[in-house]
Amino acid sequence: MINFCAGLLYYIVAMNKYLSWVEIKKDALAHNIKSFKKITRSLVAPCVKSNAYGHGLVETAKIFVSAGADWLTVNSIYEAEILKESGVNVPIYVMGYTLQSDLRRAWELGLRLVVYGRETIDTLASISSDFERPINLHIKVETGNNRQGVRIDELLDFAKYIIEKGAGKLHIEGLATHFANIEDTTDHSYAFQQLKIFNSAGTMLLENGINVPMMHCANSAATILFPETHLSMCRIGIASYGMWPSKETFVSCKAKGSDGIELRPAFTWKSVIGQVKKVPKNEFIGYGCTFRAMRDTTIAIIPVGYYDGYDRKLSNNAHVLIHGQRAKLIGRVCMNIIMVDVSDIPGVRVEDEVVLIGEQSFDGHSDSISPEEFASWIGSINYEVTTRVNERIPRVFI
Repeated sequence: MINFCAGLLYYIVAMNKYLSWVEIKKDALAHNIKSFKKITRSLVAPCVKSNAYGHGLVETAKIFVSAGADWLTVNSIYEAEILKESGVNVPIYVMGYTLQSDLRRAWELGLRLVVYGRETIDTLASISSDFERPINLHIKVETGNNRQGVRIDELLDFAKYIIEKGAGKLHIEGLATHFANIEDTTDHSYAFQQLKIFNSAGTMLLENGINVPMMHCANSAATILFPETHLSMCRIGIASYGMWPSKETFVSCKAKGSDGIELRPAFTWKSVIGQVKKVPKNEFIGYGCTFRAMRDTTIAIIPVGYYDGYDRKLSNNAHVLIHGQRAKLIGRVCMNIIMVDVSDIPGVRVEDEVVLIGEQSFDGHSDSISPEEFASWIGSINYEVTTRVNERIPRVFI
């Protein structure tokens, strides 16, 4: 059965003439959401912005919903509209800025919008008479991240402005904030200072007669580490996809004295070998002559490059998996090609499978390249690695 499935997948890819593709494990995505549902009584709202962190927007969103996700969060109206048109019917929270010209469409789609500027409120008020039902708004409270948000000393006036301008059509459904330093550290004092400010924001509004039904601030790290941050809803990002937010989050989780939550990665990026060739000792390989063969070398040409999201900083600084073994990348990453040394891997042939990120087993050999390891080669983070894989590359859900 395994060989049949592998053969069928290869047939699908080959027939569509894809040189590179991403395999997504559906059961891993579902497992992660179910795991979070077990550790919180709050709403679970996985983030599917940026093509679901590179995993494929629509299919991933549907898997999350089937696994029990209560809400979904996105960055833009564009993403929300795609989800709505594909039949996703859970509440969708738009975290990013919404253009004034898109506010009517947001209202039509029944989206939840984050707000922090009076210009947005003015535009919403001007079109409110066109709609019978109110639109649900979530005020972003600035607690120390200094990105989007309303400062605490301006919050009451802003909330009153929404109520006055809205005339019953602009409903303050929630308050939201975002942690600045909860995942990249084991010292969480700054995060708890933010939480204190955020809780005081809700108290201040309530004391002034404004009851906001929802408050939410928990990202992946907060949800895993601190139940007191869960409040009304957990907006889980990277951990929805089975990746830890950081080494520090992992260490903090273990330090709490339990195994914590089990995360299962879902992402594997693959390609194929386009050519196998011999390069004599002392000849150069690739642009700029940055690599010279120190021995007679067998190289494999792989049709993937920085256009696909394979970062140019990986030049002479990475590995891929072929036959379950590591092959070193040699020479510069090109727009559509990389070269790897397969001198010590016997039997390599044209169109053999190549794993760029993920696991591979072959004839007793097995190895893996995690998004975290891949990120370390370019001085980045796992978030960027999967998100930057070009959207035109097919996502194959298995």
